[in-house]
Amino acid sequence: MLECVVNVSQGSDQIMLDSLANAVRKDLLDLHSDQHHNRSVFTLVGELAPRVLARNAVLHLTMNDHVGVHPRLGVIDVVPFVPLADSTMSDALRARNEFAAWAVDTLQVPCFLYGPERSLPFIRKHAFSSLQPDVGPSTPHPTAGAICVGARPVLVAYNIWLANTPLAQARVIAALVRSDTVRALGFQVGSSTQISMNLIDIGVVGPADVYETVSQHAEIERTELVGLATAHTLAPISSTEWKRLDLSIEKTIEWKI
Repeated sequence: MLECVVNVSQGSDQIMLDSLANAVRKDLLDLHSDQHHNRSVFTLVGELAPRVLARNAVLHLTMNDHVGVHPRLGVIDVVPFVPLADSTMSDALRARNEFAAWAVDTLQVPCFLYGPERSLPFIRKHAFSSLQPDVGPSTPHPTAGAICVGARPVLVAYNIWLANTPLAQARVIAALVRSDTVRALGFQVGSSTQISMNLIDIGVVGPADVYETVSQHAEIERTELVGLATAHTLAPISSTEWKRLDLSIEKTIEWKI
C-alpha cells in the first residue's frame, strides 16, 4: 500500500475544499487545512486518488491570485508517495515517475522529482533558475505552476505556535531547531508566530524533542499535528504527554486504515 500526502495551494475556500475532498472521499484518510498558509494536506491511499485530486485542482484553482505564508510552486504543490505495509521505496519511486509522466501528458504541468536524487528544499530554492523540471515544459503552467513529485519515507509534519514572540525571533528559533532530520521555518500566521516543521526521521527527533528545544527559547501557545502520524511516533512518548503534543491514537495512519 502507498500513502500519498498531496499538498494543495488552497486553505480558505471551504466549498472548494469540500468539492475536492468529495472527489477522493473513498481514499481520503485525513484533510488538514490552514487559511494563513492557504494550503491543505490531503492524506490519501493508492495511486488513483492523487490523479483525481490533481485533475480537479488544476481545473478549478489558479496560482495567479494565490496568497499564503507557505512557499509553493503550484496549485498541486507537493505529491509525495510513501511506502506503507508491504510496499517498498521502489514501489514509491515507480508511482512517483508514473504520476509525473501522467501530469505532463494529461495536465501539461511540469514536474520536479525529489527523493534519492535531491531534496524538496533544494527544488524550492533552485526551481526554474539553475534547476529545470525533470518532466515537461521548462516554464510553469500559466495557472497551475509546477508540481514537486516525490518518493520518501514516512515523516511527521508538525507546527508549534509561539506566544508573544516576534517573527524575527521565531526565525532564529527555527534555525536552532533545523538539522539533518528536522526541516523548520518560522512564519507569521495571523497575529501569532509559528515554527513549521517536517520531522523526517522520528527515530532521531520526534515531536517531544522539538517541543523541548523550542520551549527553551519561547513560550509555547499550542502544538499542531498536520495530517497523520504513525504509531511508531507515539511509542516513545508517554501517553500523558500526547494531548500537549496534539497526538493521539486516532491521529495515526494505522488507526485511519
